[in-house]
Amino acid sequence: MRKLIIPVVAISLLATSCVSKKKYVALENQYANTKGALQKTTLEKEALEGKFAKIESRVARYNEKINSLKSDNSSLQDANDVKLDMVGKTAVISNNTRERMRATLSKVDPALLSKAETLKDSLNLAISYNLKNKMNTSDLNNSNDINIDIDQTVVMISVSDKLLFNTASYKVKRGAYSLIEKLANVIKSEPSMDVMIEGHTDSRTINNATVQDNWDLSVKRATSIVRLLESKYKIEGSRLIAAGRGSTVPLVENTTSANRAKNRRTRIVILPNLDKFFALIADDQLAD
Repeated sequence: MRKLIIPVVAISLLATSCVSKKKYVALENQYANTKGALQKTTLEKEALEGKFAKIESRVARYNEKINSLKSDNSSLQDANDVKLDMVGKTAVISNNTRERMRATLSKVDPALLSKAETLKDSLNLAISYNLKNKMNTSDLNNSNDINIDIDQTVVMISVSDKLLFNTASYKVKRGAYSLIEKLANVIKSEPSMDVMIEGHTDSRTINNATVQDNWDLSVKRATSIVRLLESKYKIEGSRLIAAGRGSTVPLVENTTSANRAKNRRTRIVILPNLDKFFALIADDQLAD
């Protein structure tokens, strides 16, 4: 009986041992699979973290660009607030400039204002109003040899050459200094204006030791006036333009001595500098 019990116990132990090994192998396989899955997940996580880091970097760059554009836009807006430019033949003005212009136009005669159909018309009215209120040409209106015309935004003062120069000469007469001083005072009264001095001659030819022809004479006469305005009467050189027209723009036909005398003239053309004009309007408004 005892001998029988021993084999049975051995068989039982062997069976138990076999089951444990199978479970071990299964658990080992399960562990290996889990470990593999974990490694795969770790690699995927690292890959995703790398992609996320790249996305964050791109977002940071985009934010920098956006902030830079905002800064540029702010700078452009500031520039636009003070900029006045011309594009082709169309006036383009900033918001600030437009407001200043409106403030000036509010003082203009409503009847004149009603005729302004374009921005250019409004600009002309604003500048013309400013000119007539600041420029005093009354002291120059005492001679038949001086003609003054204000055409919207341009003041044109024509002076007979007999008041300024001797025949065929470009040296300014000493007796003309009082007249040129009055011209200088008119120019100084409106700092927003630039000034072009035009020399004009009649059609008779001229050639001597100092003057080659009418072109030469007209330019030298204009330059003589410019030099006086700058050196003696302290007009800024940057505001002055010397131009010679020779005999090319006569007022009348050069058929008589009286007509030729009319054509021999110096014309002072006072031109609007729109940037300076609206800057002065701003200064006036700040002073108010």
